[in-house]
Amino acid sequence: MSLSPHIEQRPRDEELYARAQAEGLSELQARVVSGRLLGYRGGMTPLVSPRLRHLEHPERLQDARRAAERIAQAVSEGEHIGILTDYDVDGITSHVIILRTLNELFGVPPEKLHSLIGHRIHDGYGISLPLVERTLSLSPRPTLVITADCGSSDEPRIARLKEAGIEVIVSDHHALPMEGPPSSAYATVNPTREDCDYPDNTIAGCMVAWLVMSLTRSVLIERGVIPAAIPKLSPWLSYVALGTVADCVSLGGSAANRAVVTHGLTLINRMEAACWRAMAERLGPDSQPFDAETLAFQMGPRINARSRLDDPYAALHFMLAADDATATRHLDLLEQDNQSRKAIEADMTEAARRLALPQLADHVPALVLFLEDGHAGVQGIVASRLVQAFGRPTIVLTRASTPAMLTGSGRSVEGIHLRDALQRAHALAPEALPRFGGHSGAAGLGLPEDELDTFHAVFIDAVREQLGDRELYPRILTDGELTSEQLSLATLDELEHLAPYGREFDAPLFEGEFLVENLRVVGAEGNHLMLELSADGLTWRAIWFRALTPGEIPGFGLGTRLRCAYKLSRNRWKGRESLQLMIDYAEPAQ
Repeated sequence: MSLSPHIEQRPRDEELYARAQAEGLSELQARVVSGRLLGYRGGMTPLVSPRLRHLEHPERLQDARRAAERIAQAVSEGEHIGILTDYDVDGITSHVIILRTLNELFGVPPEKLHSLIGHRIHDGYGISLPLVERTLSLSPRPTLVITADCGSSDEPRIARLKEAGIEVIVSDHHALPMEGPPSSAYATVNPTREDCDYPDNTIAGCMVAWLVMSLTRSVLIERGVIPAAIPKLSPWLSYVALGTVADCVSLGGSAANRAVVTHGLTLINRMEAACWRAMAERLGPDSQPFDAETLAFQMGPRINARSRLDDPYAALHFMLAADDATATRHLDLLEQDNQSRKAIEADMTEAARRLALPQLADHVPALVLFLEDGHAGVQGIVASRLVQAFGRPTIVLTRASTPAMLTGSGRSVEGIHLRDALQRAHALAPEALPRFGGHSGAAGLGLPEDELDTFHAVFIDAVREQLGDRELYPRILTDGELTSEQLSLATLDELEHLAPYGREFDAPLFEGEFLVENLRVVGAEGNHLMLELSADGLTWRAIWFRALTPGEIPGFGLGTRLRCAYKLSRNRWKGRESLQLMIDYAEPAQ
Protein backbone atom coordinates (compact mmCIF):
# COMPACT_ATOMS: atom_id res chain seq x y z
CA MET A 1 0.00 0.00 0.00
CA SER A 2 1.47 3.37 -0.99
CA LEU A 3 0.00 6.73 -0.16
CA SER A 4 1.02 9.30 -2.76
CA PRO A 5 1.32 12.79 -1.32
CA HIS A 6 -1.10 15.49 -2.39
CA ILE A 7 0.63 18.63 -3.66
CA GLU A 8 -1.55 21.47 -2.39
CA GLN A 9 -1.14 25.22 -2.11
CA ARG A 10 -1.17 26.19 1.55
CA PRO A 11 -4.01 28.41 2.79
CA ARG A 12 -3.06 31.98 3.60
CA ASP A 13 -4.22 34.75 5.90
CA GLU A 14 -5.61 37.32 3.45
CA GLU A 15 -5.56 40.15 6.00
CA LEU A 16 -1.89 39.44 6.80
CA TYR A 17 -1.11 39.11 3.06
CA ALA A 18 -2.44 42.62 2.41
CA ARG A 19 -0.87 44.13 5.53
CA ALA A 20 2.56 42.64 4.79
CA GLN A 21 2.61 44.27 1.36
CA ALA A 22 1.38 47.57 2.85
CA GLU A 23 4.32 47.43 5.27
CA GLY A 24 6.84 47.02 2.46
CA LEU A 25 7.13 43.31 1.77
CA SER A 26 7.07 42.10 -1.84
CA GLU A 27 4.14 40.05 -3.11
CA LEU A 28 6.21 36.88 -2.86
CA GLN A 29 7.41 37.66 0.67
CA ALA A 30 3.85 38.47 1.72
CA ARG A 31 2.70 35.17 0.22
CA VAL A 32 5.28 33.27 2.28
CA VAL A 33 4.53 35.08 5.56
CA SER A 34 0.74 34.89 5.23
CA GLY A 35 0.89 31.18 4.46
CA ARG A 36 2.76 30.40 7.68
CA LEU A 37 1.38 32.75 10.30
CA LEU A 38 -2.36 32.33 10.10
CA GLY A 39 -3.96 34.71 12.59
CA TYR A 40 -0.73 36.63 13.27
CA ARG A 41 -1.49 40.24 14.19
CA GLY A 42 1.94 41.36 15.40
CA GLY A 43 4.25 43.74 13.58
CA MET A 44 6.41 42.80 10.61
CA THR A 45 9.63 44.20 12.07
CA PRO A 46 10.32 41.41 14.63
CA LEU A 47 9.79 38.89 11.82
CA VAL A 48 11.85 40.39 9.02
CA SER A 49 14.40 42.33 11.12
CA PRO A 50 14.93 40.21 14.26
CA ARG A 51 16.94 42.05 16.93
CA LEU A 52 18.02 41.21 20.47
CA ARG A 53 16.01 44.17 21.71
CA HIS A 54 12.95 41.99 21.09
CA LEU A 55 14.03 39.71 23.97
CA GLU A 56 12.07 39.98 27.20
CA HIS A 57 13.84 40.44 30.54
CA PRO A 58 14.55 37.13 32.33
CA GLU A 59 12.92 38.47 35.53
CA ARG A 60 9.58 37.81 33.80
CA LEU A 61 10.27 34.09 34.07
CA GLN A 62 8.63 32.74 37.21
CA ASP A 63 11.28 31.59 39.74
CA ALA A 64 14.14 33.02 37.65
CA ARG A 65 15.16 35.53 40.37
CA ARG A 66 14.99 32.80 43.02
CA ALA A 67 17.09 30.48 40.83
CA ALA A 68 19.64 33.19 40.04
CA GLU A 69 20.05 34.13 43.70
CA ARG A 70 20.64 30.48 44.67
CA ILE A 71 23.21 30.00 41.92
CA ALA A 72 24.90 33.27 42.96
CA GLN A 73 25.05 31.96 46.54
CA ALA A 74 26.68 28.72 45.34
CA VAL A 75 29.24 30.70 43.33
CA SER A 76 30.12 33.10 46.16
CA GLU A 77 30.34 30.37 48.81
CA GLY A 78 32.43 27.97 46.72
CA GLU A 79 29.87 25.16 46.56
CA HIS A 80 30.20 22.16 44.26
CA ILE A 81 27.64 22.45 41.46
CA GLY A 82 26.18 19.69 39.29
CA ILE A 83 25.04 20.51 35.76
CA LEU A 84 22.42 17.97 34.65
CA THR A 85 21.08 18.21 31.11
CA ASP A 86 19.42 16.20 28.41
CA TYR A 87 21.60 14.40 25.86
CA ASP A 88 20.27 15.99 22.65
CA VAL A 89 21.53 19.17 20.97
CA ASP A 90 19.34 21.41 23.13
CA GLY A 91 20.67 19.73 26.26
CA ILE A 92 24.30 19.75 25.14
CA THR A 93 24.22 23.43 24.15
CA SER A 94 22.51 24.25 27.47
CA HIS A 95 25.29 22.39 29.24
CA VAL A 96 27.95 24.40 27.42
CA ILE A 97 26.23 27.69 28.30
CA ILE A 98 25.98 26.89 32.02
CA LEU A 99 29.45 25.35 32.27
CA ARG A 100 31.27 28.12 30.41
CA THR A 101 29.40 30.84 32.29
CA LEU A 102 30.17 29.38 35.70
CA ASN A 103 33.81 28.71 34.89
CA GLU A 104 34.90 31.50 32.54
CA LEU A 105 32.71 34.39 33.70
CA PHE A 106 31.99 33.59 37.35
CA GLY A 107 35.33 31.98 38.17
CA VAL A 108 34.11 28.62 39.49
CA PRO A 109 37.08 26.22 39.20
CA PRO A 110 36.56 23.13 36.98
CA GLU A 111 37.01 20.75 39.92
CA LYS A 112 33.87 22.18 41.52
CA LEU A 113 31.73 21.65 38.41
CA HIS A 114 30.25 18.21 37.71
CA SER A 115 28.79 17.35 34.29
CA LEU A 116 25.84 14.96 34.53
CA ILE A 117 24.42 13.87 31.17
CA GLY A 118 22.32 10.75 30.88
CA HIS A 119 22.99 7.89 28.50
CA ARG A 120 19.94 7.55 26.25
CA ILE A 121 19.91 3.75 26.36
CA HIS A 122 21.17 2.99 29.88
CA ASP A 123 19.82 5.99 31.79
CA GLY A 124 16.85 7.27 29.83
CA TYR A 125 15.52 10.80 29.57
CA GLY A 126 15.62 13.53 32.20
CA ILE A 127 16.63 13.19 35.85
CA SER A 128 16.66 9.41 35.72
CA LEU A 129 17.35 7.15 38.68
CA PRO A 130 20.81 6.17 37.33
CA LEU A 131 21.70 9.88 37.10
CA VAL A 132 20.51 10.41 40.66
CA GLU A 133 22.71 7.52 41.84
CA ARG A 134 25.67 8.92 39.89
CA THR A 135 25.13 12.33 41.50
CA LEU A 136 24.95 10.84 44.99
CA SER A 137 28.16 8.88 44.40
CA LEU A 138 30.19 12.00 43.60
CA SER A 139 32.85 12.99 46.12
CA PRO A 140 32.72 15.75 47.07
CA ARG A 141 29.00 15.68 46.47
CA PRO A 142 27.41 18.80 44.87
CA THR A 143 25.10 20.81 47.10
CA LEU A 144 23.31 22.34 44.09
CA VAL A 145 22.20 20.76 40.81
CA ILE A 146 21.13 22.94 37.88
CA THR A 147 19.14 21.17 35.18
CA ALA A 148 18.50 22.33 31.65
CA ASP A 149 16.09 20.97 29.04
CA CYS A 150 14.73 18.46 31.57
CA GLY A 151 13.40 18.05 35.09
CA SER A 152 9.83 19.33 34.89
CA SER A 153 8.34 15.82 35.15
CA ASP A 154 10.93 14.32 37.52
CA GLU A 155 9.51 15.05 40.99
CA PRO A 156 10.31 11.61 42.52
CA ARG A 157 14.00 11.82 41.58
CA ILE A 158 14.24 15.49 42.62
CA ALA A 159 12.75 14.51 45.99
CA ARG A 160 15.45 11.86 46.35
CA LEU A 161 18.18 14.46 45.76
CA LYS A 162 16.53 16.88 48.20
CA GLU A 163 16.42 14.20 50.89
CA ALA A 164 20.18 13.78 50.39
CA GLY A 165 20.75 17.50 50.96
CA ILE A 166 21.09 18.52 47.31
CA GLU A 167 18.97 21.42 46.11
CA VAL A 168 17.76 21.30 42.52
CA ILE A 169 17.06 24.21 40.20
CA VAL A 170 15.02 23.07 37.21
CA SER A 171 15.38 25.07 34.01
CA ASP A 172 13.32 23.54 31.23
CA HIS A 173 10.85 24.25 28.44
CA HIS A 174 8.89 21.01 28.23
CA ALA A 175 5.23 20.95 29.21
CA LEU A 176 4.65 20.51 32.91
CA PRO A 177 2.61 17.62 34.30
CA MET A 178 -0.99 18.25 35.33
CA GLU A 179 0.01 18.61 38.99
CA GLY A 180 2.33 21.51 38.14
CA PRO A 181 6.04 22.19 38.82
CA PRO A 182 7.97 19.57 40.83
CA SER A 183 7.32 20.44 44.47
CA SER A 184 10.74 19.31 45.70
CA ALA A 185 12.67 21.62 43.35
CA TYR A 186 14.21 24.74 44.90
CA ALA A 187 13.06 26.63 41.81
CA THR A 188 11.45 25.69 38.50
CA VAL A 189 12.08 28.07 35.64
CA ASN A 190 9.87 27.04 32.74
CA PRO A 191 7.99 29.42 30.40
CA THR A 192 5.13 26.91 30.08
CA ARG A 193 4.19 27.39 33.76
CA GLU A 194 0.65 28.71 34.11
CA ASP A 195 1.87 31.34 36.57
CA CYS A 196 4.75 32.48 34.35
CA ASP A 197 4.61 35.99 32.95
CA TYR A 198 7.17 35.42 30.20
CA PRO A 199 5.32 36.18 26.94
CA ASP A 200 6.90 33.45 24.79
CA ASN A 201 6.56 29.83 25.91
CA THR A 202 8.13 28.45 22.71
CA ILE A 203 11.75 29.19 23.64
CA ALA A 204 14.14 26.23 23.75
CA GLY A 205 15.79 24.81 26.86
CA CYS A 206 19.10 26.43 25.93
CA MET A 207 17.40 29.83 25.84
CA VAL A 208 15.91 29.29 29.30
CA ALA A 209 19.38 28.35 30.58
CA TRP A 210 20.90 31.44 28.91
CA LEU A 211 18.31 33.72 30.51
CA VAL A 212 18.81 32.19 33.97
CA MET A 213 22.59 32.51 33.75
CA SER A 214 22.28 36.09 32.42
CA LEU A 215 20.16 36.99 35.44
CA THR A 216 22.67 35.25 37.72
CA ARG A 217 25.39 37.52 36.33
CA SER A 218 23.27 40.56 37.27
CA VAL A 219 22.74 39.21 40.81
CA LEU A 220 26.47 38.57 41.27
CA ILE A 221 27.24 42.13 40.14
CA GLU A 222 24.56 43.52 42.49
CA ARG A 223 26.18 41.65 45.38
CA GLY A 224 29.69 42.79 44.44
CA VAL A 225 30.89 39.21 43.89
CA ILE A 226 32.05 39.94 40.34
CA PRO A 227 32.87 43.31 38.74
CA ALA A 228 30.35 45.06 36.46
CA ALA A 229 32.92 44.82 33.66
CA ILE A 230 32.47 41.02 33.45
CA PRO A 231 31.34 40.31 29.86
CA LYS A 232 27.70 39.59 29.14
CA LEU A 233 26.60 36.20 27.85
CA SER A 234 25.99 37.45 24.30
CA PRO A 235 28.73 35.26 22.72
CA TRP A 236 26.94 32.16 24.02
CA LEU A 237 23.99 32.98 21.72
CA SER A 238 25.84 30.97 19.09
CA TYR A 239 25.02 27.88 21.18
CA VAL A 240 21.46 29.10 21.74
CA ALA A 241 21.00 29.39 17.96
CA LEU A 242 22.17 25.81 17.40
CA GLY A 243 20.03 24.37 20.20
CA THR A 244 16.97 26.37 19.16
CA VAL A 245 17.09 25.25 15.54
CA ALA A 246 17.98 21.63 16.31
CA ASP A 247 15.20 21.29 18.89
CA CYS A 248 12.60 22.35 16.32
CA VAL A 249 10.96 25.03 18.45
CA SER A 250 8.90 27.67 16.68
CA LEU A 251 10.57 30.12 14.32
CA GLY A 252 7.17 31.49 13.32
CA GLY A 253 5.66 34.22 15.46
CA SER A 254 8.39 33.98 18.12
CA ALA A 255 10.38 37.22 18.08
CA ALA A 256 12.77 35.78 20.68
CA ASN A 257 13.62 32.63 18.73
CA ARG A 258 14.04 34.51 15.46
CA ALA A 259 16.29 37.07 17.17
CA VAL A 260 18.61 34.60 18.89
CA VAL A 261 18.95 32.42 15.78
CA THR A 262 19.72 35.43 13.58
CA HIS A 263 22.26 36.88 16.02
CA GLY A 264 23.69 33.44 16.80
CA LEU A 265 24.31 32.68 13.13
CA THR A 266 26.23 35.96 12.83
CA LEU A 267 28.43 34.84 15.72
CA ILE A 268 28.88 31.33 14.32
CA ASN A 269 29.95 32.65 10.92
CA ARG A 270 32.78 34.61 12.53
CA MET A 271 34.28 31.14 13.07
CA GLU A 272 35.87 32.17 16.36
CA ALA A 273 35.26 28.82 18.14
CA ALA A 274 37.04 25.63 17.21
CA CYS A 275 33.79 23.64 16.93
CA TRP A 276 32.45 25.92 14.18
CA ARG A 277 35.78 25.87 12.30
CA ALA A 278 36.01 22.08 12.46
CA MET A 279 32.47 21.71 11.15
CA ALA A 280 33.11 24.19 8.33
CA GLU A 281 36.23 22.23 7.38
CA ARG A 282 34.22 18.99 7.37
CA LEU A 283 31.40 20.42 5.24
CA GLY A 284 33.75 22.12 2.78
CA PRO A 285 34.27 25.71 1.59
CA ASP A 286 30.99 25.82 -0.30
CA SER A 287 29.03 25.31 2.95
CA GLN A 288 29.62 28.84 4.20
CA PRO A 289 28.09 30.98 5.43
CA PHE A 290 26.16 28.67 7.74
CA ASP A 291 22.40 29.21 7.85
CA ALA A 292 19.61 27.67 9.90
CA GLU A 293 19.44 24.69 7.54
CA THR A 294 23.15 24.01 8.16
CA LEU A 295 22.43 23.84 11.88
CA ALA A 296 19.30 21.71 11.40
CA PHE A 297 20.57 19.21 8.84
CA GLN A 298 24.37 19.19 9.20
CA MET A 299 25.44 20.08 12.73
CA GLY A 300 22.37 18.91 14.65
CA PRO A 301 22.32 15.31 13.36
CA ARG A 302 26.04 14.85 13.97
CA ILE A 303 25.81 16.04 17.57
CA ASN A 304 22.64 14.04 18.18
CA ALA A 305 24.07 10.87 16.64
CA ARG A 306 26.55 10.36 19.47
CA SER A 307 23.88 10.42 22.14
CA ARG A 308 21.57 8.25 20.03
CA LEU A 309 24.11 5.44 19.76
CA ASP A 310 26.62 6.03 22.56
CA ASP A 311 27.31 8.36 25.48
CA PRO A 312 26.96 12.08 24.72
CA TYR A 313 30.21 13.36 26.21
CA ALA A 314 32.04 13.41 22.88
CA ALA A 315 29.45 15.93 21.69
CA LEU A 316 30.10 18.06 24.79
CA HIS A 317 33.86 17.83 24.30
CA PHE A 318 33.44 18.80 20.65
CA MET A 319 31.46 21.90 21.54
CA LEU A 320 33.97 22.87 24.25
CA ALA A 321 37.15 22.10 22.26
CA ALA A 322 39.82 24.76 22.77
CA ASP A 323 41.67 24.10 19.51
CA ASP A 324 40.96 22.84 16.00
CA ALA A 325 42.80 19.53 16.39
CA THR A 326 40.77 18.58 19.47
CA ALA A 327 37.51 19.65 17.83
CA THR A 328 38.33 17.63 14.71
CA ARG A 329 39.20 14.54 16.76
CA HIS A 330 35.85 14.65 18.55
CA LEU A 331 34.02 15.47 15.31
CA ASP A 332 35.49 12.32 13.78
CA LEU A 333 33.73 10.31 16.50
CA LEU A 334 30.46 12.14 15.86
CA GLU A 335 30.82 11.52 12.12
CA GLN A 336 31.35 7.78 12.61
CA ASP A 337 28.27 7.55 14.80
CA ASN A 338 26.27 9.59 12.30
CA GLN A 339 27.12 7.14 9.52
CA SER A 340 26.13 4.22 11.78
CA ARG A 341 22.93 6.05 12.67
CA LYS A 342 22.03 6.43 9.00
CA ALA A 343 22.37 2.69 8.37
CA ILE A 344 20.32 1.77 11.45
CA GLU A 345 17.73 4.39 10.53
CA ALA A 346 17.32 2.99 7.00
CA ASP A 347 16.76 -0.56 8.27
CA MET A 348 14.34 0.55 11.00
CA THR A 349 12.38 2.79 8.65
CA GLU A 350 11.86 -0.06 6.22
CA ALA A 351 10.74 -2.38 9.04
CA ALA A 352 8.41 0.30 10.40
CA ARG A 353 6.86 0.85 6.96
CA ARG A 354 6.03 -2.85 6.73
CA LEU A 355 4.40 -2.78 10.17
CA ALA A 356 2.44 0.35 9.26
CA LEU A 357 0.69 -1.16 6.21
CA PRO A 358 -1.90 -3.28 8.08
CA GLN A 359 -2.76 -0.32 10.33
CA LEU A 360 -3.14 1.98 7.32
CA ALA A 361 -5.49 -0.56 5.75
CA ASP A 362 -7.74 -0.02 8.79
CA HIS A 363 -7.72 3.76 8.13
CA VAL A 364 -6.37 4.62 11.56
CA PRO A 365 -5.63 8.32 12.30
CA ALA A 366 -2.28 7.50 13.96
CA LEU A 367 0.40 4.81 13.91
CA VAL A 368 1.86 2.93 16.90
CA LEU A 369 4.74 0.68 15.86
CA PHE A 370 6.76 -1.66 18.10
CA LEU A 371 10.10 -2.67 16.56
CA GLU A 372 11.28 -5.60 18.65
CA ASP A 373 14.86 -5.40 17.40
CA GLY A 374 14.92 -1.64 16.95
CA HIS A 375 17.47 0.79 18.39
CA ALA A 376 16.01 3.24 20.91
CA GLY A 377 18.29 6.02 19.73
CA VAL A 378 16.71 6.28 16.29
CA GLN A 379 13.01 6.11 17.20
CA GLY A 380 12.31 9.81 16.65
CA ILE A 381 13.95 9.96 13.24
CA VAL A 382 12.06 6.87 12.08
CA ALA A 383 8.79 8.34 13.39
CA SER A 384 9.51 11.52 11.40
CA ARG A 385 10.06 9.52 8.22
CA LEU A 386 6.69 7.80 8.62
CA VAL A 387 4.91 11.07 9.36
CA GLN A 388 6.29 12.39 6.07
CA ALA A 389 5.29 9.25 4.21
CA PHE A 390 1.80 8.71 5.62
CA GLY A 391 0.69 12.05 7.06
CA ARG A 392 -0.27 10.67 10.47
CA PRO A 393 1.06 11.09 14.02
CA THR A 394 3.45 8.20 14.60
CA ILE A 395 4.92 6.59 17.71
CA VAL A 396 7.85 4.19 17.35
CA LEU A 397 8.58 1.90 20.31
CA THR A 398 11.54 -0.36 21.12
CA ARG A 399 12.55 -2.37 24.16
CA ALA A 400 13.81 -0.36 27.12
CA SER A 401 16.84 -1.29 29.25
CA THR A 402 14.39 -2.06 32.09
CA PRO A 403 12.94 -5.57 31.62
CA ALA A 404 9.35 -5.80 30.33
CA MET A 405 9.30 -2.06 29.53
CA LEU A 406 9.09 -0.24 26.21
CA THR A 407 10.45 3.19 25.35
CA GLY A 408 9.29 5.32 22.46
CA SER A 409 9.38 8.58 20.58
CA GLY A 410 6.56 10.20 18.67
CA ARG A 411 6.23 12.86 16.00
CA SER A 412 3.04 14.59 14.89
CA VAL A 413 1.42 16.49 12.05
CA GLU A 414 0.06 20.02 11.98
CA GLY A 415 -3.16 20.27 13.95
CA ILE A 416 -2.57 17.30 16.27
CA HIS A 417 -0.94 18.22 19.60
CA LEU A 418 1.03 15.10 20.46
CA ARG A 419 1.63 15.75 24.16
CA ASP A 420 -2.05 16.60 24.67
CA ALA A 421 -2.96 13.32 22.98
CA LEU A 422 -0.64 11.45 25.33
CA GLN A 423 -2.08 13.31 28.31
CA ARG A 424 -5.54 12.22 27.23
CA ALA A 425 -4.36 8.62 26.72
CA HIS A 426 -2.90 8.69 30.24
CA ALA A 427 -6.24 9.92 31.61
CA LEU A 428 -8.05 7.08 29.84
CA ALA A 429 -5.62 4.37 31.02
CA PRO A 430 -2.99 5.60 33.52
CA GLU A 431 -1.41 2.19 33.95
CA ALA A 432 -0.79 1.94 30.19
CA LEU A 433 1.24 5.16 30.04
CA PRO A 434 3.12 5.80 33.28
CA ARG A 435 5.70 8.18 31.79
CA PHE A 436 5.60 10.70 28.97
CA GLY A 437 6.63 14.25 28.10
CA GLY A 438 7.17 16.58 25.18
CA HIS A 439 5.32 19.22 23.22
CA SER A 440 2.96 19.58 20.27
CA GLY A 441 5.21 18.14 17.57
CA ALA A 442 7.36 15.61 19.43
CA ALA A 443 7.23 13.52 22.58
CA GLY A 444 8.88 10.68 24.45
CA LEU A 445 7.19 7.94 26.46
CA GLY A 446 7.65 4.74 28.40
CA LEU A 447 5.16 1.94 29.10
CA PRO A 448 4.95 -1.70 30.22
CA GLU A 449 5.13 -4.13 27.31
CA ASP A 450 1.99 -5.97 28.46
CA GLU A 451 0.05 -2.68 28.25
CA LEU A 452 0.95 -2.03 24.60
CA ASP A 453 -2.45 -3.02 23.18
CA THR A 454 -4.28 -0.88 25.74
CA PHE A 455 -2.02 2.11 25.08
CA HIS A 456 -2.46 1.69 21.32
CA ALA A 457 -6.24 1.76 21.66
CA VAL A 458 -6.46 4.78 23.98
CA PHE A 459 -3.90 6.74 21.96
CA ILE A 460 -5.92 6.22 18.78
CA ASP A 461 -9.03 7.39 20.65
CA ALA A 462 -7.18 10.49 21.90
CA VAL A 463 -6.04 11.42 18.40
CA ARG A 464 -9.56 10.89 17.04
CA GLU A 465 -10.94 13.28 19.66
CA GLN A 466 -8.59 16.03 18.45
CA LEU A 467 -9.07 15.21 14.79
CA GLY A 468 -12.86 15.40 14.65
CA ASP A 469 -14.14 15.14 11.08
CA ARG A 470 -10.84 16.06 9.43
CA GLU A 471 -9.12 13.55 7.16
CA LEU A 472 -5.40 12.88 7.44
CA TYR A 473 -3.26 12.08 4.41
CA PRO A 474 0.29 12.92 3.33
CA ARG A 475 0.23 16.49 2.10
CA ILE A 476 2.90 18.67 0.55
CA LEU A 477 1.93 22.29 1.12
CA THR A 478 3.45 24.74 -1.33
CA ASP A 479 3.58 28.50 -1.77
CA GLY A 480 2.15 28.20 -5.27
CA GLU A 481 3.92 28.62 -8.58
CA LEU A 482 6.78 30.82 -9.75
CA THR A 483 7.14 32.21 -13.25
CA SER A 484 10.19 31.19 -15.26
CA GLU A 485 11.57 34.71 -14.77
CA GLN A 486 11.31 34.28 -11.00
CA LEU A 487 13.52 31.20 -11.05
CA SER A 488 16.65 33.23 -10.34
CA LEU A 489 19.16 34.07 -7.63
CA ALA A 490 17.43 37.44 -7.24
CA THR A 491 14.27 35.64 -6.08
CA LEU A 492 16.33 33.55 -3.70
CA ASP A 493 17.83 36.75 -2.26
CA GLU A 494 14.30 38.08 -1.81
CA LEU A 495 13.28 34.96 0.12
CA GLU A 496 16.44 34.92 2.23
CA HIS A 497 15.45 38.32 3.64
CA LEU A 498 12.75 36.43 5.57
CA ALA A 499 15.22 33.95 7.13
CA PRO A 500 15.67 32.20 9.50
CA TYR A 501 13.40 29.36 8.44
CA GLY A 502 12.49 26.44 10.66
CA ARG A 503 9.58 24.88 12.51
CA GLU A 504 6.29 26.78 11.93
CA PHE A 505 8.14 29.00 9.47
CA ASP A 506 9.46 26.42 7.05
CA ALA A 507 11.51 27.26 3.98
CA PRO A 508 9.47 28.30 0.91
CA LEU A 509 8.34 25.42 -1.26
CA PHE A 510 6.93 25.92 -4.75
CA GLU A 511 5.19 23.79 -7.35
CA GLY A 512 5.45 23.65 -11.11
CA GLU A 513 5.70 21.49 -14.22
CA PHE A 514 9.01 20.88 -15.97
CA LEU A 515 10.35 18.80 -18.84
CA VAL A 516 13.12 16.33 -17.98
CA GLU A 517 16.06 17.14 -20.26
CA ASN A 518 18.61 15.00 -18.47
CA LEU A 519 18.87 12.77 -15.41
CA ARG A 520 21.40 10.53 -13.71
CA VAL A 521 21.57 8.57 -10.50
CA VAL A 522 24.18 9.89 -8.06
CA GLY A 523 25.36 9.27 -4.51
CA ALA A 524 27.38 6.47 -2.94
CA GLU A 525 24.21 4.42 -2.44
CA GLY A 526 22.67 5.31 -5.79
CA ASN A 527 19.58 6.88 -4.24
CA HIS A 528 19.79 10.53 -5.40
CA LEU A 529 18.81 11.99 -8.77
CA MET A 530 20.58 14.82 -10.58
CA LEU A 531 18.32 16.40 -13.20
CA GLU A 532 18.17 19.12 -15.79
CA LEU A 533 14.65 20.55 -16.00
CA SER A 534 13.27 23.02 -18.50
CA ALA A 535 10.24 25.30 -18.92
CA ASP A 536 9.54 28.15 -21.36
CA GLY A 537 12.86 27.60 -23.11
CA LEU A 538 14.94 27.93 -19.92
CA THR A 539 16.83 25.12 -18.18
CA TRP A 540 17.79 24.65 -14.53
CA ARG A 541 19.88 22.15 -12.66
CA ALA A 542 18.00 20.19 -9.95
CA ILE A 543 18.82 17.63 -7.28
CA TRP A 544 16.38 15.20 -5.64
CA PHE A 545 17.84 13.60 -2.52
CA ARG A 546 16.56 10.15 -1.49
CA ALA A 547 14.47 9.96 -4.65
CA LEU A 548 15.12 6.22 -4.90
CA THR A 549 15.81 3.24 -2.72
CA PRO A 550 19.32 1.86 -3.39
CA GLY A 551 19.27 -0.06 -6.67
CA GLU A 552 15.87 1.29 -7.75
CA ILE A 553 15.43 2.54 -11.33
CA PRO A 554 13.73 5.94 -11.82
CA GLY A 555 10.07 5.62 -12.82
CA PHE A 556 10.43 8.26 -15.54
CA GLY A 557 12.93 9.18 -18.24
CA LEU A 558 14.00 11.89 -20.66
CA GLY A 559 11.11 13.85 -22.11
CA THR A 560 8.80 13.19 -19.15
CA ARG A 561 6.79 16.14 -17.87
CA LEU A 562 7.14 16.22 -14.09
CA ARG A 563 4.99 18.01 -11.56
CA CYS A 564 7.44 19.04 -8.87
CA ALA A 565 7.43 20.47 -5.37
CA TYR A 566 10.76 22.24 -5.04
CA LYS A 567 12.83 24.78 -3.12
CA LEU A 568 15.29 27.29 -4.49
CA SER A 569 18.89 26.83 -3.40
CA ARG A 570 22.26 28.40 -4.04
CA ASN A 571 24.78 26.07 -5.65
CA ARG A 572 28.33 27.19 -4.88
CA TRP A 573 31.19 25.75 -6.88
CA LYS A 574 34.73 27.12 -6.98
CA GLY A 575 33.62 30.58 -5.99
CA ARG A 576 30.76 30.76 -8.49
CA GLU A 577 27.06 30.71 -7.63
CA SER A 578 24.10 29.45 -9.62
CA LEU A 579 20.48 28.62 -8.92
CA GLN A 580 19.63 25.02 -8.16
CA LEU A 581 16.21 23.49 -7.61
CA MET A 582 15.93 21.14 -4.62
CA ILE A 583 13.18 18.65 -5.40
CA ASP A 584 11.10 17.53 -2.41
CA TYR A 585 8.71 15.42 -4.46
CA ALA A 586 7.91 14.82 -8.12
CA GLU A 587 5.43 12.79 -10.14
CA PRO A 588 4.61 12.55 -13.84
CA ALA A 589 2.24 15.39 -14.74
CA GLN A 590 -1.36 14.45 -15.49
